[in-house]
Parts: sequence; structure tokens; C-alpha cells
Amino acid sequence: MKKWWQKLAQSLMVLAMLGLPLQAAQASDFFDETFGNLQDELATAKENGKQGVFLFFEMEECPFCDRMKKTILVQPEVIKYFKEHFLTYQIDIEGASTLIDFDGTEGTSQSISEKKYRVRATPVMMFFDLEGNPTARYTGPTKTADEFMLLGKFVVEGIYKEMSFTKYKRSVTTDTAAQ
Repeated sequence: MKKWWQKLAQSLMVLAMLGLPLQAAQASDFFDETFGNLQDELATAKENGKQGVFLFFEMEECPFCDRMKKTILVQPEVIKYFKEHFLTYQIDIEGASTLIDFDGTEGTSQSISEKKYRVRATPVMMFFDLEGNPTARYTGPTKTADEFMLLGKFVVEGIYKEMSFTKYKRSVTTDTAAQ
């Protein structure tokens, strides 16, 4: 009889050969690393063929941010979709680290979050085009991964140019219910 650890090792080898992840995704898998220079990040987004940059404004004690990071930003389809279309960064609205904004404005992540983007409650999710212009903003957590994916598609497909996310979400829900 094989020992339990030999069976475990065999199972892990099979998973690895199938290309399946050996551990669950984490929110850190969703976010890209940054050195705090959004001008550089924008240039990287252009070089990598992305459609823009996604910023997740958060703070440490925010239960809504925590829920998003533990239940939505860990979904493999969410990670894949956002990594395909955007560079994704988290911004601590209470942070003291230096941040250089898309236009070259330099300050702390706290001062830029408050003064420039008027982030007061978290999470706030903002999308920026390849010129550093904001295209969409969503305040508060999304209820589900599907709603978060819909928000991404709202930006990727350029629907933000025609209507608000609320109106878009209603139209998609109405269309789905009619089918």
C-alpha cells in the first residue's frame, strides 16, 4: 500500500501536467507591481498592447475592499480578463509613499487620492485610457464577479462613451431576462 504522501505527490504531478494551478489565486495575482510612477506604468501599458490602466483605491481597514480582494479579484476569469486588457494597481488612500500621477503630479498616494481624484470612501475603481485620462469610475464594491466583469467590459468595449454603467447594467440585465 502506498503512503498517503506518495499519492499526494502523484496527484500534484497530474495537476501540474494538466496545467492546473496548485494553489488558489490571491488578490496579489490580480494586481501588477508598481514603483509608484503612473507615467511609467502608462508607457508599459502602451508597450504591452493594453487598453489602459485600472486603479483600485483602497485602505487597510476597509471591509468592502477586503471582500473584493478575497472573493472577486481572486476569480481566475477576472484575473485573466483584466490582465489581458489592463495594467492593474492598488493605491492606498492613506499611504505616505510617493506617487507620480499620469500627468507628472508628484505627491503621496494619500494626497493624490484625496485632492486629485476625490477618493473619500473605498473602494473606488477607476479606469484610465492610454493617454492617462479617466474613462470610468465606480465607487463601492461590486456585488459579484459577474458585475465586476461587466464593469471591465463596459470600459473595454467603449460603452462608457455612450452611457453610464448603471444604465448599461440595466440594459444587459433586461436583455438577459428577455431571452
